[in-house]
Amino acid sequence: MLQTRSAKRTGEAAVRIAVDMVSEGLINRKEAVARVEPRQLEQLLFPRVDPSAKVQALTRGVPASPGAATGQAVFDADTAQEWGKQGKAVILVRIETNPNDVHGMVEAKGILTQTGGTASHAALVARGMGRPCIVGASKVLVNLSTRSFSVDGVTVKEGDEITIDGLTGDVYLGRVPTIDPKPLSKHPQANAILSWADGIRRLEVWANADYPRDATKARENGAQGVGLCRTEHMFMEQDRLPIVQAMIMATTTKEREKQLDLLLPIQRSDFHGILSVMKGLPVVIRLIDPPLHEFLPNRDGLVSEIATLKATGKKPAELKRLEKILARVEELHEANPMLGLRGVRLSVLFPEITRMQVRAIMEAAADLRKKKIDARPEIMIPLVGTLAEMSAVHRELKPVAELVQKEKGVRVPYKFGTMIEIPRAALTAGEIATEAEFFSFGTNDLTQMTFGFSRDDAERHFIVRYLESKILPRNPFETIDEKGVGRLMEMAVREGRKTRPKLEVGICGEHGGDPDSIHLCHRIGLDYVSCSPFRVPIARLAAAQAAMEPGTSSN
Repeated sequence: MLQTRSAKRTGEAAVRIAVDMVSEGLINRKEAVARVEPRQLEQLLFPRVDPSAKVQALTRGVPASPGAATGQAVFDADTAQEWGKQGKAVILVRIETNPNDVHGMVEAKGILTQTGGTASHAALVARGMGRPCIVGASKVLVNLSTRSFSVDGVTVKEGDEITIDGLTGDVYLGRVPTIDPKPLSKHPQANAILSWADGIRRLEVWANADYPRDATKARENGAQGVGLCRTEHMFMEQDRLPIVQAMIMATTTKEREKQLDLLLPIQRSDFHGILSVMKGLPVVIRLIDPPLHEFLPNRDGLVSEIATLKATGKKPAELKRLEKILARVEELHEANPMLGLRGVRLSVLFPEITRMQVRAIMEAAADLRKKKIDARPEIMIPLVGTLAEMSAVHRELKPVAELVQKEKGVRVPYKFGTMIEIPRAALTAGEIATEAEFFSFGTNDLTQMTFGFSRDDAERHFIVRYLESKILPRNPFETIDEKGVGRLMEMAVREGRKTRPKLEVGICGEHGGDPDSIHLCHRIGLDYVSCSPFRVPIARLAAAQAAMEPGTSSN
């Protein structure tokens, strides 16, 4: 034999060949599981550009969420929502996205951003929704005033059709032929591989789910629980955002509680839906985490609107309202909001907010259990850095949980735990475990704080150069940094279980769907990984392959 080359195969071919070879007795099931790369499953699960299509890409960005989609380019979330509800296929094109864009992302077929990386807001939300997404397309110059973007002299206006391929990062002009995937339930070979993988893996695979539809998709794909339900996404829904904003604008606790009373039944309904879908399985619900200013209008937009109203002298009542909002936005302004008033700190300063959330969670769970539906909520306090923080909030919230059960006349199996996303929390995990009944690693923030990187700024300005220059071997926001972040995680698991031997430990950052990171999670003894509902099959396969690594055990 003089030379060999690795044959290039589609994901579907890789799966089919592995299963056929088992049927023919050429390899065993473990060997079959080992031969399919987790990312090859993405080709089976998401639409993809037809490889036979003779097309040339306009440009290329960073593939952030798999799948291919065609739609009319739109440049703001409101238009995306309006056109989407009219039945039009749209691609939301932004310089970058933020939480105020979520309603438009829901209606879009795909997302394209000029800046950002694989852990940016657009990438995280798109993966959670199963939307194709390309970020960091630096040649795409978005002009919001003309509602267009240009690439090397070619201009795409609002309403023009484009196609994006989230598997490769390619952006095409016009409509490009795509291949739709079969539902997983109708792919016997993929189901065979995954069922064999389930018999091998030790790690459970949970899903991040913010809505009942997410939880339904998670169960369809084999998830064994919900590892992260983000309550702030519920707050951003258009029917409740005005109530949330009124609550933030309130200047007294009494005024805030009045608005929170309006939010309570809405939140209870949200949790009722997810807990009902996931009956019999755990659901980790994270209490409010983002800085409050994220729920208010953008400062620059407010300044512009106020200047226009002052210049025209029109709508004095509206001018007064906007000036009041701007004053509150200025009051909440922080030099570094990701390290400011958010997470557990909101619970300490505004306990009425999380009291409402815990009441909503427990009322929903109690109502379901009275109907013989096995609801299992786990309440997660984010951004804890000290035992004192954990203890203070636990003391505030546990009586609420107990009171609801007394009022409803039913017991609910529930836990209070925390998100380990601050290095100090990992270093003092033994102390924190005296109060926390479970840990969940938030590896996006843990990576930011361990490296001292601002995630979005790093991916925008220097991560690519660091990778090209071999200063970093891998993007730490895509794959966990084993020597730094991984060591902190391993220490937290070890010290936490010294205090609480049966401590439940998982991971709920986007790393939970990354095959290489899943191998690390297996080695350091996590109980589960949690990822986007659409990446659950990939995580199931990766977890099995981790269990087959030399020196590891699937027991």
